Amino acid sequence: MLGRLQRQTDDLDLEASELAIRAVMHEVGGVLLAKLLNSDCGSSQAAVKCAAGHATTFVDYRSKEITTVVGQVEFRRAYYYCSACGQGVLPRDEALDLVGTSFSPGVRRLMARVGGKESFNEGRVDLEELAGIKVQTKAVERVAEGVGAALEALGQRERQMVINDQRVVPLKSVAKLYVSVDGTGVPVIRRETVGRRGKSPSGEAHTREAKLGCVFTQPGVDQEGRPQRDEASTTYVGAIEPAAAFGWRIYGEAVRRGLRRAAQVIFIGDGAPWVWGIAAEHFPGAIEIVDLYHAREHLADLSKLVYGAASAKAKQWTTARLAQLDEGDVESLLVNLRRLRPTAAQVQEAVRQTISYFENNRERMRYAQFRRQELFVGSGV
Repeated sequence: MLGRLQRQTDDLDLEASELAIRAVMHEVGGVLLAKLLNSDCGSSQAAVKCAAGHATTFVDYRSKEITTVVGQVEFRRAYYYCSACGQGVLPRDEALDLVGTSFSPGVRRLMARVGGKESFNEGRVDLEELAGIKVQTKAVERVAEGVGAALEALGQRERQMVINDQRVVPLKSVAKLYVSVDGTGVPVIRRETVGRRGKSPSGEAHTREAKLGCVFTQPGVDQEGRPQRDEASTTYVGAIEPAAAFGWRIYGEAVRRGLRRAAQVIFIGDGAPWVWGIAAEHFPGAIEIVDLYHAREHLADLSKLVYGAASAKAKQWTTARLAQLDEGDVESLLVNLRRLRPTAAQVQEAVRQTISYFENNRERMRYAQFRRQELFVGSGV
């Protein structure tokens, strides 16, 4: 084949040649892998026990075809039977992590990776395009969700062990530990919204709220006095679940990261009641800060409603209010909010909600004071 390609260099289709060579290499790799797998089929004389510890009887050798990163491969392995349990035993499948699946561990890892980052069908296309692996969309879904469920179960066990002090985490003391939480609506398939009311005019829900939390540490400030985050210190947790369950999730991660050894704990959120409910339940005594940029967004959005998006008055009003906010002068900010007298009912309601937002979070918006304490005031991380 290579000789044929060399004779055609004048009109060589490089892309086609690359893919053709990759396909040949996969074929060769499949042959080598099959030889490796079939070099040890298991012994008919081996003393094999089932999971319950019973002795088994050798029956025969059985073939299995699996999808690997180098293509389809068939191999033979010894099959045993446990009369006490009434079940077959395939030790080779267990050793190779192939119990109940026709996909190799390498392929399952790739399927889980693409399935966790894009739609299952797009993941299937990418697997074929990028790796030459052909699978069904449903297979990507099953594998990705199975791996996700296994990782979640492992995370829950580890989190519970940390919370119960059953697992000692050797961490040094932490000067400043940050916990930040937020949520956003994400599109989901119809079966995930059954029985849930949405924000659309019809009341039908099209999204679920995904909650995300992170934990990071701060060693100090830079030469200009700005707070610095420990490099690569940020860890994340996320789930689509009620706030009560997510509270334990982020708390477990904070404990794992050194919450109980932290000299100072800072909790940053967007002002949503469920966020501060988590802070009150799991992080009492923490310094609570409303993310500055969320607060600024509230003011910018309101000015557009009251004065018009492109008006000079909106820009002037917003600039003055942001200056008050940056100083943490929420009292003066509230005075100016109460002076607004819009006539439209919808705008009046927006003003009322904004006033309530700043009233309820005023102590979490003392930004000048927080900066003097050399703290982060934003949740960009």
